[in-house]
Amino acid sequence: MKITLKVWRQKNSSSKGAFSTHEIDEISEDMSFLEMFDLLNQKLIANDAEPVAFDSDCREGICGACSMTINGSAHGPQEGITTCQLHMRKFKDGDVITVEPFRAKSFPIIKDLVVDRSPLDAIIQSGGFIDAPTGAAQDANAIPIGKPLSDLSMDAAQCIGCGACVSACPNSAAQLFTSAKLAHLNLLPQGQAERYDRTAKMVNTMESFFGSCTNHGECEKACPKNISINFIAMMNKDYVKSQFRKVRS
Repeated sequence: MKITLKVWRQKNSSSKGAFSTHEIDEISEDMSFLEMFDLLNQKLIANDAEPVAFDSDCREGICGACSMTINGSAHGPQEGITTCQLHMRKFKDGDVITVEPFRAKSFPIIKDLVVDRSPLDAIIQSGGFIDAPTGAAQDANAIPIGKPLSDLSMDAAQCIGCGACVSACPNSAAQLFTSAKLAHLNLLPQGQAERYDRTAKMVNTMESFFGSCTNHGECEKACPKNISINFIAMMNKDYVKSQFRKVRS
């Protein structure tokens, strides 16, 4: 299998970038997309050229590091998977594949396909946790939780913080990420004590870095974990309640 890769190359956020074109053969359809990039980098190193910088860690679809925009789509053409889970069988012999980093003002380019997603960390640091006494963990059945509620919380907890929702959004909004991180805490008994304070802090931090949601729904389509935009509605409802609670106090 032979393909042509157009890869974005950029030294840092302050320098100009451009696409570089590479032809690669000897590609197996069983290769993952990142394994194909490993092959490209091996060839570049063998020719004394600088390899393409890209993020990867687990290569199992759980860490969120492999952030690439492939032919205009975050994580590539297949829905519900990350870049590292994408395989070359999804492409045809002779295809031209364009690969860029996640594009968002809040995600400055570090180098080539690597972007700085620390604003997502700032949202978590502002409230994505619960206060709890330290010590041995409680028994699993100590706090009864209905299965529909626990299932919904786990649906939100699937978020891997990859930033695909931000990249896909025309406004570079992070509402899907923030709402998922809020929902998996706010839905459970352990997260109730700080529910509204947490929501206000995380939403305010989010708005200091990212754009506003205008209900395009691109985030839901791009999300590799198929997280629903219904969580955004839940977040907005809790945020309004948090403002009323602030006025009363």
